[in-house]
Amino acid sequence: MTNCPPSLRGDLSKWLCEINTGVYVGNVSSRVRDAIWDRVCENLKNGQATLVFNTNNEQRMDFRTHNTSWEAVDFEGIKLMRRPLPRTQAPAADLKPGFSNAAKRQMAQKMARKKAAAPAKEESYTVIDLETTGLNTASDTIVEYGALRVRDGQPAEEFSALVRGTEPLPDVVAKLTGITPEERSGGMEPLAALEAFLAFVGKDTLVGYHLKFDLDFLRAACIRNDRPLLTNRSIDVLPLARRKVSGVMNYKLLTLARHFEVAQQETHRALPDCRLIQQVYAKLNETGSAR
Repeated sequence: MTNCPPSLRGDLSKWLCEINTGVYVGNVSSRVRDAIWDRVCENLKNGQATLVFNTNNEQRMDFRTHNTSWEAVDFEGIKLMRRPLPRTQAPAADLKPGFSNAAKRQMAQKMARKKAAAPAKEESYTVIDLETTGLNTASDTIVEYGALRVRDGQPAEEFSALVRGTEPLPDVVAKLTGITPEERSGGMEPLAALEAFLAFVGKDTLVGYHLKFDLDFLRAACIRNDRPLLTNRSIDVLPLARRKVSGVMNYKLLTLARHFEVAQQETHRALPDCRLIQQVYAKLNETGSAR
């Protein structure tokens, strides 16, 4: 039985043993059995019941059902159960059109994931770029900070700071950036440069190219100088370009700049690269920019 009310369960327990939830067995007379079945049919309003018992026939058994879609039928003296085909079952009366709450939650979560993955068309943000002595956040340091504040889609204010250092830059970095020892000697102290940069970006959304590199170095610098870590929302132009641009040889910043015809060369200096990143990002957000 299913959905057996407590009062009926108590009556059945007087004559039968409940060996599992809703399963009762016992050895009673046919008169008691029929009385029990009548009691079940009278009191089991929303539940279902199936009765199986011994009898003097060829199968040595018989069965009855109550409130079930399965029907006991006699086939040439053999008792069988007729199982309804799925297409013949009437739809439940309490089903409502539309989606279930679980389905709605799943669709909402799916839409939220799509929205998070989709490129956001930010109109006010700050582009950042760093130049460093190398690629290892544990042993290398920031040489130059660059930031470009954008408001309503237009560049509004710039920030640039060289970090003072006594040790010469690695040859590959010096050749790539063109930063001279004289320029570095006139730069800001590391802590002052970091604090000025953090104050400039504030809580703005940060936009950058291969942004994880910059954010990892900023995190290391904040930890090293006991400053709060950045929690700003961030947008990386590199994965955005990979989603929206096709037919290019690679996704280097200069390749994208040439693709959009905004520049033909890259300086590898922090602030000029910020300007280049902002131009590429603006092109990516233009309608029909994916070519």
